[in-house]
Amino acid sequence: MASVSALALGLGLAAASAETIRWARVGDALTLDPHSQNEGPTHTLAHHIYETLVGRATDGSLTPRLAVEWGIHPDDSTVWVFTLRDGVTFHDGTALTADDVVFSLNRARGETSDMKGLHAGVVEVTAPDDMTVHIKTEGPAPLYVQNLTNTFIMSRAWAEANDALTAQDFAAGEENFAVRNANGTGPYTLVERDPEVRTVLEVFDGHWGDAPEVTEIIYTPIAEAATRVAALLSGEVDIVQDVPVQDIQRLEQTDGIKVEFGPENRTIFFAYDMGSEDLLTASVDGNPFANPMVREAMHLATDRDAIQQVVMRGQSLPTGVTMPPFVNGWTEELDAYAAPDIARAQELMAEAGYADGFSVDLHTPNDRYLNDEAISQALVGMLARIGIDANLVSQTRSMHFPLIQNRETDFYLLGWGVPTFDSQYVFDFLVHSTEGARGGWNGSRYSNAEVDALVQAMATETDLEARDAMIAEVWAQLQEDRVFLPIHNQTLAYAMRDGINLPVHPENQPSMADVTFD
Repeated sequence: MASVSALALGLGLAAASAETIRWARVGDALTLDPHSQNEGPTHTLAHHIYETLVGRATDGSLTPRLAVEWGIHPDDSTVWVFTLRDGVTFHDGTALTADDVVFSLNRARGETSDMKGLHAGVVEVTAPDDMTVHIKTEGPAPLYVQNLTNTFIMSRAWAEANDALTAQDFAAGEENFAVRNANGTGPYTLVERDPEVRTVLEVFDGHWGDAPEVTEIIYTPIAEAATRVAALLSGEVDIVQDVPVQDIQRLEQTDGIKVEFGPENRTIFFAYDMGSEDLLTASVDGNPFANPMVREAMHLATDRDAIQQVVMRGQSLPTGVTMPPFVNGWTEELDAYAAPDIARAQELMAEAGYADGFSVDLHTPNDRYLNDEAISQALVGMLARIGIDANLVSQTRSMHFPLIQNRETDFYLLGWGVPTFDSQYVFDFLVHSTEGARGGWNGSRYSNAEVDALVQAMATETDLEARDAMIAEVWAQLQEDRVFLPIHNQTLAYAMRDGINLPVHPENQPSMADVTFD
């Protein structure tokens, strides 16, 4: 109760007006720098302040945002042409021009940007006039527009004036002016920012779109599940985005509260360093994860159905592949997974030379995904049955993610959404060898020259049937190599006061501008 009382002091107990939404979720945005982190909660907050050329509707379709038209140049199949919206201004009153888009896309392609993997095939970005942008790619890239739904547009003048020309290097612990300040074209302006405590946004009267019903947003990260639910039940918050699975039934039965459900375009999985000669934390010499028999044993020791039933209370979809059904390349065959077979897993461990097992650290976030720490705890128990002693290291995601990006963890949990709805997004970030713009989240250190060549080739393949065959070939290799240990696809639940309407977004990126009131 002490934590609930403290929260009440921070939020205020006065009832919110119909125009104010008090929004809570488990974690805060990692940064306000729009190109620093390719991470869900960070993008979700950014979408209220900044805008992209194209957006993603709740049905998965592309929608016009700062661009009103787009298409491939009639005389050059390697050039995408975007026509900008008239009358768009930044929050400081300056007009949006194509020069700002050129600057933003180049900033997003920069070395310190976590968004660069989305633009690995881009050769040049130019502005033939103030309202037109040309994006030239290495070859024909018919699906490139799908990569732009989370690439935000900044003001070049604002970035220059505030020495924020390059994206924050989050993994290195750097900061810049854009980390705590913002100047976008979005429907809301930043009023107050206290990271991990409270962010206040107010409606931007100069926005080009229809005025939203919500005129003020009070965004509060609440890591503790019980406190988050208590805040909703007491009326201190209006919407809880990350509803604990153990509380869904109780909330559904509570007068004045409703729960909305929907599938999320995100897979939860484990990955392991299978490329290094030695592990950082293992109790044995060499690298057990480099042995395919050990990886297969881990798969056979994992009981995904038990995790769904016990840990997730049924609120997940177990899977055998690291992509959700939304994604081009998904098949029922890939999605299938073997039943646990502990006896065979133990045989494989012995054949691999680890009859006595080994120990290794398992890193997990405790404030990012639904029941992330509990999922990892469950796996610890399952692996113990085959002699793998996983020492669980649980910490906030702001500490967890840099470990993966800096290649400082042997074994870890990660969730991966696919905002492009295409397998290449998975391949570019998680699978391709770490070089240039690709492989930024390849913490498994997987490197396969043939796979790399296919990933690069599919980026410019215009024959979609041939491209789909490439995608299938890569997935077949990844499944054979057991690059990942998939667990499940997340399902979402948003809880809110009666009278508030907010659809569940497949990217788990709800917009308070879409909220309506009965």
